[in-house]
Amino acid sequence: MLKHKTPDTIRRPFANYSHGVEVPPNARLVFTSGQLAVTLDDEIPQTTRAQADLCFDNIEHILHASGMEMADVVRINAYVTGREHMAEYMAARDARFGDTPPASTLMIVTGFTREEFTVEVEAIAAKCD
Repeated sequence: MLKHKTPDTIRRPFANYSHGVEVPPNARLVFTSGQLAVTLDDEIPQTTRAQADLCFDNIEHILHASGMEMADVVRINAYVTGREHMAEYMAARDARFGDTPPASTLMIVTGFTREEFTVEVEAIAAKCD
């Protein structure tokens, strides 16, 4: 059982994430590569929200291949190419996680391999069998 940590002794998170997530002993871990929003047909959605949704869809597929779900995600690292993309990314993230969100970091970067990409997301998940 994952334990989400947001102690009362430090400021609450700025958004919907946990300050920390405790992973129990003997948990299986899955680390995803950074997911960019490209479909099987090599199409890239135009909006950051659609790109972020596709990134999270890809992560979900990777987790399912390991017998895991989005609820098993303990940490997200996300990258956007400008502050103007933060709100759409955060809306997509918040739609995937309920009252027990993972630990999360969001960074602004200068770009990705293709100019059309505005967001990339990587995740770490843990599950006890």
